[in-house]
Amino acid sequence: MDAAVHRAFLASPRGAALGAGFLQCPSWAEVKQGWRPLLLGWGPDPSAGAAGLTGVALALLRQFPGTRRYFAYLPEGPVADWSDPGVDAWLDPLLERLREAGAFAVRIGPAPPYRSWSARALKAAAGPGRRLADVLDCAVDPLGAAVADRLHARGWRRLGSGEGDAEGGGDAQPRHVFQVPLAGRGREELWGGLNQEWRRNVRRGRKEGVEVIVGSAAELPEFFRLLEITERRDGFRLGRSLAYYRRQYAALNAEEPGRMKLYLSRHQGEILAAHTMVTVGRRVWYQTGASADHRREVRPSHALQWRMLLDAHASGAEVYDMRGVPSTLDPTDRSYGLLRWKLGTGGSVVETLGEWERPLGGTANQALYRAFRAYLARR
Repeated sequence: MDAAVHRAFLASPRGAALGAGFLQCPSWAEVKQGWRPLLLGWGPDPSAGAAGLTGVALALLRQFPGTRRYFAYLPEGPVADWSDPGVDAWLDPLLERLREAGAFAVRIGPAPPYRSWSARALKAAAGPGRRLADVLDCAVDPLGAAVADRLHARGWRRLGSGEGDAEGGGDAQPRHVFQVPLAGRGREELWGGLNQEWRRNVRRGRKEGVEVIVGSAAELPEFFRLLEITERRDGFRLGRSLAYYRRQYAALNAEEPGRMKLYLSRHQGEILAAHTMVTVGRRVWYQTGASADHRREVRPSHALQWRMLLDAHASGAEVYDMRGVPSTLDPTDRSYGLLRWKLGTGGSVVETLGEWERPLGGTANQALYRAFRAYLARR
């Protein structure tokens, strides 16, 4: 189907109730170069457009070098009713359509959460060698558990599960994310949800005269400069270019003005921190953050996040998603600092169902899938 119908479904009450993420918007296909997009929809009367659909999917097809076959990737998709007991009625035709498009294997990211941990439980459980999986004080989502069972029974393999992942690696999207609930909460309740350190740092930024503004595409080079500083300081590498962020900003905002925003923290005229925010329906994501090495004592990132939380709340968002967090609870682990920072907002760590793969039927597809996983391992 065309992008207009896909977008109309996501904006409809039925589509919005399924909670699609920005990675399933048609605009995301313009961001991901090197992949061929395929927009699919299903329902009782697809010829009626968005009104006749019950689900949609953005599939990205990557050609396996030396062949005319494709690996199909549905990032955080498909957008479907996973509570439907008749899942085969839409999943089987979806896989068949991908097979017709030349796919030999498929990776999906089902939406239901698997389990979650409160900030309070994780703070109490932190210690040497500890990890999220060690904390039994969690809530297990019954739908997520049921979907996992259904996929296992249909031959899907959960990445990162130890089932042969030595060759192919794990999820492309974060398995563990941090979410702050906004629905039904007032501004004072959001403020009270911050821990003492966060409230102190937000006040410090205000006292020091930190100014938070919404920037434009013109400030993307400054955002990227700060991102490179952050990567060196914190020891990670996203592998993105300035051109990638320019493409993302242009594509998402062409689809819907204001879908992607760039927030900036300025102090004495200098930009000290820059964070990006994406909105789809009633969900908001803090996507990427960057900050300078100097004048960190004025707390520009805390000021930014508080403003972004308030703007998300004012827009009517139900969830503020701060995206990925590490699974470590060991304070001596360098990556624990990111989790500790997000825990201060008082939200919860949510373990998603993660990503699942399976080859499409046939000996040839099985062989191509094994070769593809070996190819990925060598890259």
